Amino acid sequence: MAHCLTTYCGVRTRQLVSDIVTEIAAIVGEARLLTGNAVAERVTSFWNDAPMQGIALALPQTTEHVAAILRCCNARNQTVVTQGGLTNCVAAAEPGSSDVVLSLEKMNRIVEIDAVGSTAVVEAGAILQNVQEAVAAEGLRFPLDLGARGSCTIGGNIATNAGGINVLRYGMMRNLVLGLEAVLADGTVISSMNRMMKNNAGYDVKQLFIGTEGTLGVVTQAVLRLFPQPASQHCALVAIENFDSVTNFLLRLQQQMADSLSAFEIMWGDYYQAVTGEGGHRAPLSRDYPFYVVFEVEGSDSGSDARRFEGVLEQALADKLIVDAVIPKSAAESRDIWNIREEFDAVLEPEPVYLYDVSLPLRAMEDYVARVKANVAARWPDGQCYTFGHMADGNLHFFVAPNEQGNFHNESDKCVYEPLTAVGGSVSAEHGIGTDKMKWLSHSRSEAEIDLMRLLKQSLDPKNLLNPGRVLGVSL
Repeated sequence: MAHCLTTYCGVRTRQLVSDIVTEIAAIVGEARLLTGNAVAERVTSFWNDAPMQGIALALPQTTEHVAAILRCCNARNQTVVTQGGLTNCVAAAEPGSSDVVLSLEKMNRIVEIDAVGSTAVVEAGAILQNVQEAVAAEGLRFPLDLGARGSCTIGGNIATNAGGINVLRYGMMRNLVLGLEAVLADGTVISSMNRMMKNNAGYDVKQLFIGTEGTLGVVTQAVLRLFPQPASQHCALVAIENFDSVTNFLLRLQQQMADSLSAFEIMWGDYYQAVTGEGGHRAPLSRDYPFYVVFEVEGSDSGSDARRFEGVLEQALADKLIVDAVIPKSAAESRDIWNIREEFDAVLEPEPVYLYDVSLPLRAMEDYVARVKANVAARWPDGQCYTFGHMADGNLHFFVAPNEQGNFHNESDKCVYEPLTAVGGSVSAEHGIGTDKMKWLSHSRSEAEIDLMRLLKQSLDPKNLLNPGRVLGVSL
């Protein structure tokens, strides 16, 4: 179904837009509705600094506001694009000129923290880092963590089923949401604010809205699962000579520290060299190794945990699984190590640079990465392919830099995605499909799966008004 405003023309379109703007202003108040230049003063996203488009940008403060806005838009066949922290990597929240933008940034309250039940109720616009800090003050932990923690929102994390660095121990966002509230395209409020880990009373309705990128409904608040703060956290940066040693080191950690291993992040040497070069991060280890791993363990006894951690490292060095290591002595040093993995501005210049997020079986990873790098080198002799990722959960990221001027997105996609099909991988491990990856969805999902996705979309949003053109395309 095409965007519905294209069915109107001339005065009719202007009148329709005027009616929509007037009604939404009456719902949220004039101060909470931006139009014209006020919309364009905002950037499109973290990755796209072009002026934002849209006939209006609404800033609701309550679920009732969201429901009323969607009822208005549904009655007038008006498309809506929902926004959170604008850090999405697949252009899933970038509006067009004929869309109403629904920003949940004002719905940012942490409504309740239940220390006894280990839950938190938060609104969808709450910033992830703010939630982490609020629950930490109560001696608890919300373990979802990713580099965009200071700007991404809980609603966006839910919409994309965010992963991050702690998936190995705590799982994806799907594992951390006990209940939620969402608004359907017609304004119907679905409140499924479950607080229990076990609830098999019929379908688990919340799953319809987790990882579906705002195409089936707008999440307005959620019940999050919390955990105790660990008594100890230890991390290290290690250098490794070959990929077999990387996998063997991971296996050893899983065998000897399976109850406490929370993160295992790999960086190929090209990435480490790029982000620790001139003007980049300080390199705590030599920049000449082929692989680097940052790993972290958590425990309940700081004394014995430290001895165990150091013992595993010493034995790995003695067995030559790792060839060098650095253990931070303070929280600041630990943050410096993690920044090498998480802050990658150095590889974003010169443009264009294309970011990828794939997953695949661990046994196929080394050959697959070699194939991708060979593809990039064959297409762009001066190009770069920087590789890093979560690895232990099968998730890798690439930055492909052609080092040529032009739009090479499609060619770059082929370099990364075409070899993925043969190993049974996914074109999206944690970032979603958005608009960037729609043409590649069939490389990771069967025809029957995609048909079922379309059926769900048609059932819950028959007019194709919510985030149209995302995941499944414009025409259903």
